Amino acid sequence: MHIHILGACGTFMGGIAAIARQAGHEVTGSDANVYPPMSSQLEALGIKLIEGYDSEQIRIRPDLWVIGNVITRGTPLVEEILDRNEPYISGPQWLAENILRSKWVLAVAGTHGKTSTSSMLAWILEAAGKHPGFLIGGVPQDFGTSARLTGSPLFVIEADEYDTAFFDKRSKFVHYRPKTAVLNNLELDHADIFPDLASIEQQFHYFVRTIPRSGSLVVNGTDEALKRVLERGCWTPVEHFGVDGGWQAKVLDANAFRVSFAGQEQGRVRWGLLGQHNCANALAAIAAARHAGVPAGAACEALGHFKNVKRRMELRGTAGGVTVYDDFAHHPTAIATTLAGLRSKVGKARILAVLEPRSNTMKLGIMKDALPGSLAEADLVYCYSAGLGWNPADALAPLGARAICHDDLDTLVATIAAAAKPGDQVLVMSNGGFGGIHQKLLDRLSTAAALAKSSPPGG
Repeated sequence: MHIHILGACGTFMGGIAAIARQAGHEVTGSDANVYPPMSSQLEALGIKLIEGYDSEQIRIRPDLWVIGNVITRGTPLVEEILDRNEPYISGPQWLAENILRSKWVLAVAGTHGKTSTSSMLAWILEAAGKHPGFLIGGVPQDFGTSARLTGSPLFVIEADEYDTAFFDKRSKFVHYRPKTAVLNNLELDHADIFPDLASIEQQFHYFVRTIPRSGSLVVNGTDEALKRVLERGCWTPVEHFGVDGGWQAKVLDANAFRVSFAGQEQGRVRWGLLGQHNCANALAAIAAARHAGVPAGAACEALGHFKNVKRRMELRGTAGGVTVYDDFAHHPTAIATTLAGLRSKVGKARILAVLEPRSNTMKLGIMKDALPGSLAEADLVYCYSAGLGWNPADALAPLGARAICHDDLDTLVATIAAAAKPGDQVLVMSNGGFGGIHQKLLDRLSTAAALAKSSPPGG
């Protein structure tokens, strides 16, 4: 079958494209912005990409149009598809009907930690010799790709609550029908499509309704919103983590924790990841993997070799004695937990937090009042203020002189580089590319260090 994917360069739809190609389909695609790395990955698989969504693409005449959720009514190609009554489907529905129907699906849902937990789970299963397929909203460094299809009956999927398509406003995860499901946490997010937390809880309730009685729900027992979701109805056995009687993590030192279940030690994890949130993610992955047949002790051992996910506290380099990290954090809760993890590692060293409020929710200013508190662990805060409908300087005013905002990226880079000192830790947080700020900053720091080294003493 020939399928053409609209929005093919997004992480999720690009994963769909790769999996469809691996399944033997002819695949082409289009996107408003065809650029690496996704475009290079897809082209390496033999997937031809077209820039834009002009109506002339209707001449491609695939057997099926697969439409991503970034595509809206009014898009010329969409209007042509509708006018001609061409066959079309959403990405999640195509995946469910063509790939997941025959699989034991392990789905990871929640506001935070989906990508990390999915990656941990896939790695545990891989280390156990189960060779799972997966579709993850990031690139696990252990695999080097965000999606793959295998002959294994197991398939791990990052279960996103964002809507499915312009013609299907249910959350994506309603399509997946998992046997094993993780509910990591639940907060207000995606304020561009959800008016309040209750509306997201409704979608999670629908998700819970799809999980069979023979399945397993792994749920954060400390989360009040998830408690409300389960109180609305649950037909599946539940294992909680983070609470007495369930899965728990006891921190032993900065790089190790003990895992217990129902008060019984299951194993110990020694790894390089930071923060209590990653311990919680690990507990969820261990519990989910046990349901799929991997003993908890083996899962703990596997996590000792887990390499994490790109853009999750990823070290981008050191220049002039200044260390630069990249992280995907963009929600106040994620910002706070990421900073707390770094603080636990670096102690009293200065942390310079660099933030781009880029997500749709942040652009709306819904959570701007929570930003000062989420940045409390940072010694200095730098915010990129371009393209916002609200003033970050006003929102960050409680931080006083610690917070600096600029709407010009080069000026922001220069300001950070001028303030940075040897030993400082720069944490860049954005859910986008942030204009390549990481390398620009490292280049500027390197140049400054070279000039300082070449200057004569007292010169």
